[in-house]
Amino acid sequence: MMDDPKQQFEVSALVGGGQAGDAIRQMDWGSTPLGPIGSWPAELRANVQTMLASPVPMAVLWGPEGILIYNDGYAGICGPRHPAALGGKLLEVWPEAADFNARVIAAGLRGEPLSFHAQELELWRHGKAEQVWMDLEYLPIRNGLGQPIGSLAMVFDITQRVLAERRLAQSEELYRFLDHLGQAIAGLHDADEVLAVTTRMVAAHLSLSNCAYADMDLDQDGFTIRGNWHAPGSPSIVGHYSLADFGKLAVQELSGGRPLIINDNLAEIAPEEAKTFQDIGIAATICMPLIKNGRLAALMAIHDNKPHRWSDYDLNVIREVTERSWAHVERVGAEANLRASEEQLRLAIDAAEIGLWDVDVVADTLFWPPRVKAMFGISPDVPVSMRDYYNGLHPDDLERTSVAYAAAANPDVRAVYDVEYRTIGKEDGIVRWVAAKGRGVFEGGRCLRVIGTAIDITERKTTELALRELNETLELRVAEGIADRKLLADVVENTTAIIFVADHNYRWLAMNKAATKAFEQLYGVRPVIGASMLDVLDHLPEHREHVRRTWSRALAGEEFTLLDEFGDGKFSGRWLELNFNVLRDAAGHQIGAYQIAYDVTERLTEQRRLAEAEEQLRQAQKVEALGQLTGGVAHDFNNLLTPIIGSLDMLVRRQIGNDRERKLIDGALQSAERARILVQRLLAFARRQPLQPTAIDVKTLITGMGELIRSTTGPQVQVVIDAPEILPSARADHNQVEMALLNLSVNARDAMPTGGTLRISANSGEISVGDQSDLKPGRYVMISVADTGEGMSEATMARAIEPFFSTKGLGQGTGLGLSMVHGLAQQLGGGIRIFSRLGVGTNVELWLPEADDAPIPLPKNVDGSAASLGHRGTVLLVDDEDVVRISAAHMLDEIGFEVVEASSGEAALAAVDRVPDLKLIVTDHLMPGMDGVELVRRVKLHRPTLPCLIISGYADVDGIAPDLPRLTKPFKVEELREALAATGFGVDSVST
Repeated sequence: MMDDPKQQFEVSALVGGGQAGDAIRQMDWGSTPLGPIGSWPAELRANVQTMLASPVPMAVLWGPEGILIYNDGYAGICGPRHPAALGGKLLEVWPEAADFNARVIAAGLRGEPLSFHAQELELWRHGKAEQVWMDLEYLPIRNGLGQPIGSLAMVFDITQRVLAERRLAQSEELYRFLDHLGQAIAGLHDADEVLAVTTRMVAAHLSLSNCAYADMDLDQDGFTIRGNWHAPGSPSIVGHYSLADFGKLAVQELSGGRPLIINDNLAEIAPEEAKTFQDIGIAATICMPLIKNGRLAALMAIHDNKPHRWSDYDLNVIREVTERSWAHVERVGAEANLRASEEQLRLAIDAAEIGLWDVDVVADTLFWPPRVKAMFGISPDVPVSMRDYYNGLHPDDLERTSVAYAAAANPDVRAVYDVEYRTIGKEDGIVRWVAAKGRGVFEGGRCLRVIGTAIDITERKTTELALRELNETLELRVAEGIADRKLLADVVENTTAIIFVADHNYRWLAMNKAATKAFEQLYGVRPVIGASMLDVLDHLPEHREHVRRTWSRALAGEEFTLLDEFGDGKFSGRWLELNFNVLRDAAGHQIGAYQIAYDVTERLTEQRRLAEAEEQLRQAQKVEALGQLTGGVAHDFNNLLTPIIGSLDMLVRRQIGNDRERKLIDGALQSAERARILVQRLLAFARRQPLQPTAIDVKTLITGMGELIRSTTGPQVQVVIDAPEILPSARADHNQVEMALLNLSVNARDAMPTGGTLRISANSGEISVGDQSDLKPGRYVMISVADTGEGMSEATMARAIEPFFSTKGLGQGTGLGLSMVHGLAQQLGGGIRIFSRLGVGTNVELWLPEADDAPIPLPKNVDGSAASLGHRGTVLLVDDEDVVRISAAHMLDEIGFEVVEASSGEAALAAVDRVPDLKLIVTDHLMPGMDGVELVRRVKLHRPTLPCLIISGYADVDGIAPDLPRLTKPFKVEELREALAATGFGVDSVST
């Protein structure tokens, strides 16, 4: 499109900018209102260059039509409208935002800057409406006279952040409401009262006309709405109904345990079904089922008397409220059932004379129920910490009590905390005697918590005084004792701790609410006082044995703490921290045992998640350190290999030596080549290899490698090449992709020791936004290397791309093959996918970004016999390594150049002035002081047409501009000749 040299020069004035920059330079601007780039105003070119150099999404809006020129960041926002949008009119490119953009263009032409934060727009980039939010900045562009002629736009898509903030706000609103609801019903002890408050608060919160609850009949069709809240003007719907009357959808969804959601019953269901709803004043509904033991047990619903588009928030509210409400209903019902066992539970607690305490060492928190707080003279509602424990100890007992606690929490000692001490009341100053007992709970070498019991033994210690006080104030003390025991029973009943009491026959003597609920959730069976815990688990023999084995220790008289997993997988599996104690009668004889347990599943899950995250971080740091080491040594290795390979190559080409010596030279050259390949693999793994990505013809590449791969894999492996006739070009480094495919083919061959089929195929594909993939959204060319070999296990697949990991024998592989392929793909902006099954085979997919331009034909090999065709002129060779410079000078001399050497960039600049007839510069990149890129830039300021070639053995080549020809160390004379041809100074450019 740009055959005119003048036009090419004008375009070259715009540099960089990635793919958008390439598109701008390649576009025929003569067919647009702006005209050729050379005719653009200086202000336009300056702003376009600024935009291309910016990583921020930017666009230039030029003139009254808002002609659109943009960079890569803005191209991402355009989506599928790129590249057609380039050079288009703003109002035509974004017709859905025409009014907004018209105001922007007008403001820019008035010279007014604009700024919009979280601007909401509706775009149609993918064939459907999508709401987006943008931060937008518009700055006016002025000509030399100060007149506004356009705008420079900066565009930031903050849609995901806005949506996340809204979801967070809804979540906070939901949990605030649930907290308020929980507080409102916490003190209620009647199921109807609980549901009445719940329905009223839900309807008011969602501004609806009705909220109701119902119980299902045994036939699973009839149901009774026992209560509802209805707004003024809406009828009460209390009564008995048939589920079938509400339609097939209601039966299907609710019987299947799914919510029934209808936004407008007149529009969404049959008229006769909608009439059932309409007759009781309902136009829209969400009905949430409650499934118990596989049966539809109850319903809870929200309704509106007009069509209502239900939101996710509405659904989340009724779902959460349904579960919590029926939990409260069950709690109220359980209270009635447990009143009969209250006396037995009190006997167990009284027999143990316990106050429970729990120190969370990790969180540094202390739990004391009111009974224990009272032992330290602290009010029930006053928060406590370990400081209250130590400060409350009598000075004479402080040291020995502290030592005993420290021994219990010490992972190396793990002593039983068993001590009697005096306390001095914090609020009342009263001296009390306390007997405390407990144990530490450990994980590895760390104490997580210390749990135990405390008993007020003041009466035992002051027996005579207690007897006198008892005689004097018997009636008062009896009343106080009853109150204390009632308080204790209430605390035990309502605590989240799971408390079971059982006799020697494994029959339950008592249990609290938390225990009843937990057992049912774990095993799907509701425990009953007097039943045998073993009998109710007869249908689950493995869990029955687990429970028997655990309780048998306690019933045998052992007191211990245990961390274990309980529950049937069909219902719920939970980790519990259990403390078992012996239950004794008044005479001190054991009559059973009791268990106090806490659900620690979430805590253990979080600990495992933290450990996994730490392990992932260690692996990432290890790989990064190896990558840095690899990149650092690559420069030195490549500099060492350059004179070795160059010299050996010259000896081979000149056929120096006898047959034996030539074989030795060939062997040395092969070893040097293997060293070069190893360095390239290390760099590929570290994603630091110097690449020259261009548009490559993948079909030609893989078909051209067929014979090489067949000769490599041998006759036992059938090689099948499969590529479609029409295949997009890929943006990649041709030589590196060939090496990657050869590595994968060798791996496939080794996986088929007795032979098989190796299929190499290619296809195009697209990764869309939202796809579950490690690849970025975009279009790709996928190359597949599949074998019918042994396959890999899951453990091997998990480590397949680790550096130096190999399943081959010692000396049969470096373990860098897949690592190199993975590193190459990542560096090119693509990735790899591995699929494998033992005994079936392995398929490795190499995904490369699709190129926008046509593939560049590979240069044809130059016949080495034409090495010296006469004098080609004078070349300036620059390298700070003497041996590398000497080797390169020999190669240039062999090609036909007269070589002038310089050991630094500064010396090279001086040589340029001394040699006016200089034809070419060949320079190293990384040198002390001035590097190769800076040297070339300075030379071209004065001699812009002088060809230059940069050679580099350094891993990090980001500093080398893509428009400068370069050659990677080490290299042979033929590779040097091909690189010189790429500079425009070909082998035929002989100086005369």
